[in-house]
Amino acid sequence: MVESLSKQNNPHLGIPEAVFIEDVDEYMKVNGDPSAEALLSKLDERYQKYKLMELNLMEKKKRLQVQIPDIKSTLDVLKHLLKYKDSKSDVDVSFLMSGALHAKATIPPTETVCLWLGANVMLSYPIHEAQELLSKNFATANKNLDAVNADLDFLRDQFTTTEVTMARVYNWDVRRRKTVSASK
Repeated sequence: MVESLSKQNNPHLGIPEAVFIEDVDEYMKVNGDPSAEALLSKLDERYQKYKLMELNLMEKKKRLQVQIPDIKSTLDVLKHLLKYKDSKSDVDVSFLMSGALHAKATIPPTETVCLWLGANVMLSYPIHEAQELLSKNFATANKNLDAVNADLDFLRDQFTTTEVTMARVYNWDVRRRKTVSASK
């Protein structure tokens, strides 16, 4: 049961689909009557894996929620620079350095900008190429955020299915034990 996963039509890559046991008695007979403890142990292991996946997805969601506004604000700055690209006058700006620290700068008309790519890497791009790159990154980040949210919803369904299955197996075992002790 736990190992037979539905991998067909599962758009949530890496998240195994929980299998609901409709008839626990029939399942136990078909699978050679394994002990309820062994089955509950497998279900609990799967549940713990889901918890770990949830933590990883929540971290990814937090990173994306920080990244998306940063990309959007950088795109806004590029649009502002494009307005003044062909003018002959300098542009006075105030920009955020960190936290609550702002600095003033005078920017001459320019054709290029430098972008931080991460891992202490900065590259110079023509403004239009930088705008294309950031627009693509913005779209990808939004798409990834939607996918993470869908994966989290799917994962919540797997939690519920696993919890219900665990309760059904536990209750089946309690009834079985009562029947065995009553027949003695």
